Amino acid sequence: MIGLAGAMHVYRAESGIIACRDNHWFRLADCSWDALFTAEAPARWLAERLTSAKPCDAPTAPPLPPVQSQEVWAAGVTYYRSRSARMEESDAAADCYDRVYDADRPELFFKATPHRVVGHQGNVRIRRDAAWNVPEPELRVCVSAAGEIFGYTIGNDMSSRDLEGENPLYLPQAKVYDQCCALGPGIFITDEPLPPDTEIALSITRQSNVVFAGATQLSQMKRAPLELVAYLFRDNSFPAGCLLLTGTGVVPDAEFTLEPNDEITIDIDPIGTLTNRVVKSQAAIHRTSTL
Repeated sequence: MIGLAGAMHVYRAESGIIACRDNHWFRLADCSWDALFTAEAPARWLAERLTSAKPCDAPTAPPLPPVQSQEVWAAGVTYYRSRSARMEESDAAADCYDRVYDADRPELFFKATPHRVVGHQGNVRIRRDAAWNVPEPELRVCVSAAGEIFGYTIGNDMSSRDLEGENPLYLPQAKVYDQCCALGPGIFITDEPLPPDTEIALSITRQSNVVFAGATQLSQMKRAPLELVAYLFRDNSFPAGCLLLTGTGVVPDAEFTLEPNDEITIDIDPIGTLTNRVVKSQAAIHRTSTL
């Protein structure tokens, strides 16, 4: 397996997988993203192919989202700050968020199919039928089809807090829609967990002014990624592997909501930086029924 000394970054590109190791760049043209997630030991699989990979220049175009056929799932209320924010937004369901924070079983929910995911420098969307929209910066673990955590990426779990606060049964609508999830820029592959003092930092810029900034550390998580993945794989299979958001510990104040053209930046060292611009639908999508 690849230790910290041999850790690497991999990026999904039109030409295949691009890997960066010790500041040297390589192109794995005949290797698919799905093959990485379905390998028995993804880190070893990648290291073996690097021995015959062709050197290349560092890419200049933004990478594709680090997902091909994988489902994207998420965990909720894994930080105390998230528990508090969820209780603030929902009078009717405040007690359930309090109880799940201390329960043995975590909150897990489906977040996105690949076509709803955008990558670094892509546009994330706020719902036109919601008035309170926020980003949720999170560490996302990359999980093989066999259930092994083999890497990490950055995630933004876009959320409509007023919809979920009105009724917890509206959670799928508050969380799952086009461009509801940003991932990237690539995957940091290592066989060792990230240290507890790893920082997740969020900043939101509006018309060149920072309107929100906050940060947390992995040490503030109540549940470890291994525990979350173990629950996710109970009676559940992922033939193409999956990605799991591990929850947020950075939540803007209740008075804050995103606006079109805001720029969201999330930094997690050593993974990198994920930056996205906010857009909003201006008109309803009308479909003609064929029933």
